Amino acid sequence: MSEPVLTTPARTSGTAAAVSVHEPGATDQLAGPGTGRAAPPDARTARTASYDPADFPLPGGREEEWRFTPLGPLRPLLAGAPAEGKVVVEVDPAPEVTVAAIDRGDPRLGSVLTPADRLSAVAFASFDGGTMLSIPPGAVASRPSWVTVRGEGGTAYGHLVVDVGAQAEAVIVLDHVGSATFGANAEFRIGDGASLTVVSLQDWEADAVHGGAHAALVGRDARFRSAVVTLGGHLVRLTPTVRFAGPGGDAELLGLYFADAGQYLEHRLFVDHGPAHCRSRVTYKGALQGHDAHTVWVGDVLIGADANGTDTYELNRNLLLTDGARADSVPNLEIETGEITGAGHASATGRFDDEQLFYLQARGIPPDLARRLVVRGFFADVINRIGVPELTDRLVGAIDAELERVGR
Repeated sequence: MSEPVLTTPARTSGTAAAVSVHEPGATDQLAGPGTGRAAPPDARTARTASYDPADFPLPGGREEEWRFTPLGPLRPLLAGAPAEGKVVVEVDPAPEVTVAAIDRGDPRLGSVLTPADRLSAVAFASFDGGTMLSIPPGAVASRPSWVTVRGEGGTAYGHLVVDVGAQAEAVIVLDHVGSATFGANAEFRIGDGASLTVVSLQDWEADAVHGGAHAALVGRDARFRSAVVTLGGHLVRLTPTVRFAGPGGDAELLGLYFADAGQYLEHRLFVDHGPAHCRSRVTYKGALQGHDAHTVWVGDVLIGADANGTDTYELNRNLLLTDGARADSVPNLEIETGEITGAGHASATGRFDDEQLFYLQARGIPPDLARRLVVRGFFADVINRIGVPELTDRLVGAIDAELERVGR
């Protein structure tokens, strides 16, 4: 098996949910890893959480979590195909960030993420070599650290761990390029009072397939910002999860995606409010164009019985640029306590605002440029809130390049 190469230059409920949890035995080498540690429960209703792929049956497409997903391109990953392909991981860290390879003997592996579907479990069980970025307590990274994952064909697996010490601050950019059938997980541990921004950019070639999970554990009075930007790939399915380790945590989950003809992009989020007085904001925006362009956004937020003072809101907006495109948007909110600051969600899918286009064209702006300005404005708040100036021009340029394809 090949291994990565590391180089360094709306639904509401007032009742508690039942939980199905796999607890690996002491000899189970998949249990985080080989320690006999039980898998932390997945708080979503009737969801298995396990490090063992055998605990997840092969999906048939009728299951709730798979009902939108085209399973054909994912079959190699779901079946645990051997890693006969290759990905190259190149890390350009800030001076304050330490980079190391990670193996299954490291206790930090699997301490934040517990797979909640077969795709994530297979990726966890199949990767040969992972990458760890560590930021020591109190350190403030002087610039973003870049992790480039370059696919060079075939089936491959990967794993990333980011460990941020107490009171530390860092920005990580995870950039996926090239082509592969890639299954991977990423874990982010944010210590008490720390701050971490992670930008995950899926800029694959048109034939790439990418599936996996992101999991963050946000410490007391810590801040986590995630920005998931999905532009490339034939099929991309990501499942970001956030849990809070103590009160005062703050999580902001941003997303931007643009689907072309025949492209399928799926993002399934879960924010688990367990401790009291934590805050979360979710803002995902997508645009679609071309026949059979399909996006899926599912946002699950659970406010537990002890999560008094929770403040949460999730929003998803989709802009259909042509006929033949489809956007599915499913916000879910489950509340187990009435002592909250606020909780809500909003979802909308529609076409261009004709009044905006008319206003611009009435002032002499050509139709193509008017459409471009409207789409730029649609995405502007997400791009500006990502907070990584080095990416701004690239994202605006990528959106313009997508718009050039309209009508082709």
